Amino acid sequence: MRDLAPMARFGGLVASDLRDVTADLSALDSSGFWAVAADFEGRTVCARFGDVRPDRRTGPGAAAAARAWRGPDPAAWTSSLDRAAYVAGVRAVRERIATGEVYQVNLCRVLTAPLPADDGHGGPDIDALAAVLARGNPAPYAGTIRLPAHGVEIATASPELFLRRDGSTVESGPIKGTARTAEEMLPKDHAENVMIVDLVRNDLGRVCATGSVTVPALCALEPHPGLVHLVSTVRGELRPGAGWPELFAAAFPPGSVTGAPKSSALRVIGELETAPRGPYCGGIGWVDADRRTGELAVGIRTFWIDRTDSGRPVLRFGTGAGITWGSDPEGEWAETELKAARLLAVASGTQQDASGAEQAVSRTEQVVPAARSDTRGAGGRTQR
Repeated sequence: MRDLAPMARFGGLVASDLRDVTADLSALDSSGFWAVAADFEGRTVCARFGDVRPDRRTGPGAAAAARAWRGPDPAAWTSSLDRAAYVAGVRAVRERIATGEVYQVNLCRVLTAPLPADDGHGGPDIDALAAVLARGNPAPYAGTIRLPAHGVEIATASPELFLRRDGSTVESGPIKGTARTAEEMLPKDHAENVMIVDLVRNDLGRVCATGSVTVPALCALEPHPGLVHLVSTVRGELRPGAGWPELFAAAFPPGSVTGAPKSSALRVIGELETAPRGPYCGGIGWVDADRRTGELAVGIRTFWIDRTDSGRPVLRFGTGAGITWGSDPEGEWAETELKAARLLAVASGTQQDASGAEQAVSRTEQVVPAARSDTRGAGGRTQR
């Protein structure tokens, strides 16, 4: 594998000249420009870069970068939960809801496909995949973090805001409700969105000034490539002395990808899912500590390269759905396929025909699940 230099791309900026890497979230309240990757299980990597400039990778440069990507065979994707296991998991969640243990659980699966170790271009580069995603599936919170020495190689096409900060003002944009068209959105989708908005309000209320948390937008319809979402906005004012560590302690993992109540949903997730989510459903983005600004996406529609296993590197991608009492098990499986199909087609170079990706997602082979980490928040704090 070629020597891939550390870098990050977010919000029209490209960062290089790595200066520091830490798991300490308080660094985000110090100085400098930071790229942040927080795994769902709690591993956090904050990387400070010394050179931050406008991202000029457009036109021919962007096309050349995209051409450098060699994706996996579209028929090679396997799932940590096959169709039967996922449908059974949905039924199990509904049973928990019937007993009052939870109201909603986000049930996910991780897809995996091998990458060529040497594709004639020196091996897979996550930044080349980011260029492919920018062309084939543009997203409002797209970004890249490439830190090979620290096991972080992430490209996200996330449509969902986890946390935005501007001084003391913080904002979250939870997504709940997904369909191919606005007409296909169900009453269940609206009810689920309202439920998660209430959870996010409570999360931010733990770290914001009393009475400052508001909901400027509820269940707004937002189009994205191949589907539509219901998106709400929750906003608040941080109380004096609160910073990024307190924000993470209050709000991580994101409520839209856990469930309600969050502590019970995390317990059910730990029992039913067979593979760690990693960057998927975590927090991915940037923080400018000097300006006291930052923007972290929920790590959905996200790919990451895993080189920890012996042999060829693998590409991973997560997909899931929010399960409520009104959920239809087969319908929830179909929603996970809808969310994954276009992105897998883009990554595999078959965007013009997403049907192959949909078939690949439905394959019954299962990856051998990695040892599951404890479900913990940033810095190892157990979530309550």
